[in-house]
Amino acid sequence: MTPMQDATTTVNILRARVQAFVRERDWEQFHSPKNLSMALAAESGELMEHFLWAESRASLDVARDPKKRAAIEAEIADVVIYALEFANICGIDLAAAIEAKLAANAAKYPVEKARGRSEKYTEL
Repeated sequence: MTPMQDATTTVNILRARVQAFVRERDWEQFHSPKNLSMALAAESGELMEHFLWAESRASLDVARDPKKRAAIEAEIADVVIYALEFANICGIDLAAAIEAKLAANAAKYPVEKARGRSEKYTEL
């Protein structure tokens, strides 16, 4: 099998691979929205753990550290896998959800007010 790469792998392919993996193991019975959202939060915490106590600017160095890179890649993969499985179980069209969220955020954070600023939209 050809290795997957971002440039050639669609979200649909990723979703199908996750779904096949889960179904082969009969794990859908455990994958309620509650359980998947909790697993997603737990995996996000494991990803954050790699950057605990690093200054913001130094965190990029942590992410690029060859000794830590494989573990960080594994954690972000876990996060995305659980997000894809959540979308699979809940019947969420990720592309449509992302498009809607970007449109909502564009309205909340107009470029002329938000460019280069980190404040919440209510403070712009």
